[in-house]
Amino acid sequence: MNNIYIIPIFIPHLGCPHKCVFCNQDEITGFKSKVDEEYVDNTIKEYLKTIPRESHIEVSFYGGSFTGIPLEKQKKFLSIAQNYIKSGEIDAIRLSTRPDYIDDAILENLKKYGVSIIELGVQSMDEEVLLKTLRGHTANDVCNASRLIKQYGFTLGLQMMIGLPGDNKQKSLKTANEIISLQPEFVRIYPTLVVKGTYLEKMYRNGVYEPIDLESAVELSKILYIKFKKNGIDVIRIGLQATDDINVNSDIVAGPFHPAFGQLVKSSIVKDILDSIFQNNGIEDGLVDIYTNPRATSTLVGQKKRNKIYLETKYNTEIRIIQTSDIPEDSVYVGFNGQLYKDSMENYINKSTI
Repeated sequence: MNNIYIIPIFIPHLGCPHKCVFCNQDEITGFKSKVDEEYVDNTIKEYLKTIPRESHIEVSFYGGSFTGIPLEKQKKFLSIAQNYIKSGEIDAIRLSTRPDYIDDAILENLKKYGVSIIELGVQSMDEEVLLKTLRGHTANDVCNASRLIKQYGFTLGLQMMIGLPGDNKQKSLKTANEIISLQPEFVRIYPTLVVKGTYLEKMYRNGVYEPIDLESAVELSKILYIKFKKNGIDVIRIGLQATDDINVNSDIVAGPFHPAFGQLVKSSIVKDILDSIFQNNGIEDGLVDIYTNPRATSTLVGQKKRNKIYLETKYNTEIRIIQTSDIPEDSVYVGFNGQLYKDSMENYINKSTI
């Protein structure tokens, strides 16, 4: 497929009947302007000026619970996006919403206006976690909505969070397994962050809530990533995107925030792949060449050269990184004593027993 470009239409809190403990959509999206038909149309026009038409272009309604918006407003927003599909200027419409705001009538209306991708904010499939986070829906709502969305032929995406109040590793793994059973086409994984202006901030400052630490969040996200990929489910995002507000020394009060959280997760997988190659082939005490695609070099080496330092220290080696475009981005080749050992992220994930 050609490059995919997303035109984001942020609708913070529109249509959402609940104030989840972790949620401050104005800060999370970095968006505080009024949303109306003019805004939607102008946003699409401005983005289209900078996007090459040979790309696959999608208009995406983010940030709120789109199908909870009054029906007439939904129709006005969707009709604007649909006009750009009819004119051939965009290729798809996607939106995010709540599991309890999905039914036959809603899905029939979305079909009418050309929506093709629906993401549900699942967050957890554990009832205690859902109650403690004030989600206002049940795990059963997620199951019913997911099945109905797929029945109507939409592409289904599910979002989950780790480190929520009442959550733990076992519950997150249970959520992942239940998400896998619903067979979405893609997922997003978000570690819980304490954002200014949320009830979670009060819980944190009162000592009622302790966020998951960065190292644990990376390790758990790695396991979830492998589980989803192993089951044929694409992981399109790991961690919140950094903005002016969502950043250190800004509106993040606490929690496992890192501007390159997703890269930390993938880098940890690459470290495990290299560790396995070294262990299984007796690589130690000498010069080791690691060949990598230039695009994958920073992920392989790790943040602050963490992976390189780990391998050199553990195996008493000197590692030389050799970049070559001949190697696929997800692969690593290791040269030692005249032998070349190969592995890839896809192969490693498929062999995993997680």
